[in-house]
Amino acid sequence: MKSITRKTMLYKTGVEYGDYTMNHVLGCAHGCKYPCYAYMLKKRFGEISSYEDWLEPRIVSNTLELLDKEIPRLKDKIKSVQLCFTTDPFMYGFDEVASMSIAAIKKLNAAQIKCSVLTKGILPTELADCSRENEYGITLISLDEMYRERMEPGSAPFAARIQALKFLSEKGFRTWVSIEPYPTPNLIEQDLMSILNAIAFVDKIIFGRTNYCKEVSAYRAHKQFYNQCAKQVVDFCIKHNLAYHIKDGTITADE
Repeated sequence: MKSITRKTMLYKTGVEYGDYTMNHVLGCAHGCKYPCYAYMLKKRFGEISSYEDWLEPRIVSNTLELLDKEIPRLKDKIKSVQLCFTTDPFMYGFDEVASMSIAAIKKLNAAQIKCSVLTKGILPTELADCSRENEYGITLISLDEMYRERMEPGSAPFAARIQALKFLSEKGFRTWVSIEPYPTPNLIEQDLMSILNAIAFVDKIIFGRTNYCKEVSAYRAHKQFYNQCAKQVVDFCIKHNLAYHIKDGTITADE
């Protein structure tokens, strides 16, 4: 696997539900076909030259050294560290990335810093040995494997993601699911309730629409659709006593 070095690692994120974050890989091999904000951002600033370039991830080889320098300076300011917002900490098929992620989590936990993880890969069972304060999440936009193969070709199978998350939930960890970017019916006909029922064991659900996508905009009822889906998520979470967060812009006036 190719590698790069960086000058900094931990930074305050502007994401609406985040605190601090770290991104110890440049690029992502999951190859998502829907608009990827991380890819668009990195291309805009010249860090990535093309989609093909993005699909060849580079690990930041000095990640742990940077954490050793930055944790003492920042630990009193940090409530939690998110792994990750512009890459995947457990990129499917990349053991080097998983090993670095676990080492980074353990280093942060040793400084009493909680970690929150989100992946389209498979959460390793070794995470059960980390701090009980950590929270683990997966992205799940469907249960249809044909859709995953078409839209997230390099990612882990949906069922495997759920199984790994459920293992950590049963070990007593707080778990969560990000249902984003959720597709409109012209992209795939599916039942949102079947997805919600499959993840009813989690502690929190985040739901968000698909952005920057002309196919979604072409679906005339997309505003009404997302409003209805958001209500379905909220009602489900209230019924099952789960925390929830509806991403900004998902609920709109549908006139």
